[in-house]
Amino acid sequence: MVAQPSPTASSRAHSGTDAKPKSVGPGRPKDLGKRTAILEAAKRLFPLHGFDGVSMDQIAAEAGVSKLTVYSHFGDKESLFTAAISVKCEEQMPAALFLDRLQGGLREQLTAIAGAFFALVTSEESIALHRMMMVPDAGDSKARELFWQAGPQRVTEEFAEFLRARAAMGELVDLDDPRRAASQFFCLLKGEPHMQLMCGLCACRPAANEVQQHLDATVDFFLRAYGRREDATRDAARGGA
Repeated sequence: MVAQPSPTASSRAHSGTDAKPKSVGPGRPKDLGKRTAILEAAKRLFPLHGFDGVSMDQIAAEAGVSKLTVYSHFGDKESLFTAAISVKCEEQMPAALFLDRLQGGLREQLTAIAGAFFALVTSEESIALHRMMMVPDAGDSKARELFWQAGPQRVTEEFAEFLRARAAMGELVDLDDPRRAASQFFCLLKGEPHMQLMCGLCACRPAANEVQQHLDATVDFFLRAYGRREDATRDAARGGA
């Protein structure tokens, strides 16, 4: 007689318990360490040489991986460029900055957002990328679009959502266009310090106390435009005391 499989073995066969786990997608699971190394290489090379000046071979060599590995993680150079910009922005301005349930009042949160944004736009990588994007006929126009969508557009839209939530809570008034207000805030924050860095008129960021004065003045200006009137009156009285 041929031995029949036991119920336990049969149930295991049907349930697939003993089967080898299926691989996710083609090949082995992605190595997160290699992905990080590729992104770090991209963040270093793109600001130095621009989108067109960097090849996937260079990024692979800088990251210490094969070109096949780079393509396996990101598919093409456009996707890698976008990811590098997004990661840089997320490092400096994580999404948690814009959550309306954070501890502290509106002024404290605006000051924290202001500080993170100023640090981002005055970093060496950001200044280098901005300079390249501003040169006429330099680089691929598609790269400019990718940069805008992954960096400035994403940050502005997230901040606009933060402002919209604060307005719904009654902490901001006359906020007819949150996105325009977000853009105004960031433009004020760049101000003269950012322009001087872009023009190469100073070799390093302003002193910490100068930066803080600039941030505080910008937040004050913004709140005088959009803050509740009673808050603005109270703050003015404290400033004159």
